[in-house]
Amino acid sequence: MTRPVSPSLPIVFSREVAAAKTRGAPLVALESTIITHGMPYPGNLEMARSVEAIVRDAGAVPATIAVISGVLHIGLEPEQIEQLTQLTGVMKLSRADLAFAIAERRHGATTVAATMIAASRAGISVFATGGIGGVHRGAEESFDISADLEELARTSVIVVSAGPKAILDIPKTLEVLETRGVPVVTYDSEDFPAFWSRQSGLKSPLSLASPAAIANFQKMRSHLGIDGGMLIANPVPEDDEIAREEMEIYISRALANADREGVSGKTVTPYLLDNIFHLTDGRSLKTNIALVQNNARLAAEIAVAMV
Repeated sequence: MTRPVSPSLPIVFSREVAAAKTRGAPLVALESTIITHGMPYPGNLEMARSVEAIVRDAGAVPATIAVISGVLHIGLEPEQIEQLTQLTGVMKLSRADLAFAIAERRHGATTVAATMIAASRAGISVFATGGIGGVHRGAEESFDISADLEELARTSVIVVSAGPKAILDIPKTLEVLETRGVPVVTYDSEDFPAFWSRQSGLKSPLSLASPAAIANFQKMRSHLGIDGGMLIANPVPEDDEIAREEMEIYISRALANADREGVSGKTVTPYLLDNIFHLTDGRSLKTNIALVQNNARLAAEIAVAMV
């Protein structure tokens, strides 16, 4: 039976985040779907702890965002992170169902779109993730386009990622971002990355070589009254990448498997990532962890430069 819901938003800051907000320290938002849907326990716990530690080491404060029993948490206590890594039946939340999970007192992990909404609500302007969603391959028939792109156009948060997930149609994703007026900046490279790979074969729309330059760009957008987010594409470290030509072989096989099994909707991305994990003998997950850590470091450096 549905329990009564308070008319005010149930939102809680962790002790660390609350203290950071009081003293005006730089904050970095972190999503939670990578914890609940990205990898099994205890690897997900080790990854979550390592990413938070990287943010702290770079001079910022991590704010991992999740919905637990209908409460929107901005930052998690250590025991809550451990709890989240082992929960089952956790909803994967985007713009459409973030409020539903809170209203119905459910557990929910935030995707890029939901994390951006929560971060903006909490006054956090920088967010580190792995890769954003985008236009799926074959979208001209399926109309499968991630809500992440619309959120980037709406919500004024800097999103640091390794580019769109390579399972997507990257040229179409970039086209939608351009149409929606979202700045796409590759960090310290003219080549736009493709998640597991440093190069997608596409030239980056914009390029900046320092966290300070990215922070200055965002400040100028604010001065001009330009709303919406900014996508920072941060190429995976060279030692950790899987070459684009090799990845395309695995992606093609995973897509064929998904088509044969009739996988659709929100289950497509986790299905493909799991397929690719097995096809690469686990290498894709190792690269995924490395790029998330790399993005957390850059995001923290940008957040520090924003203060």
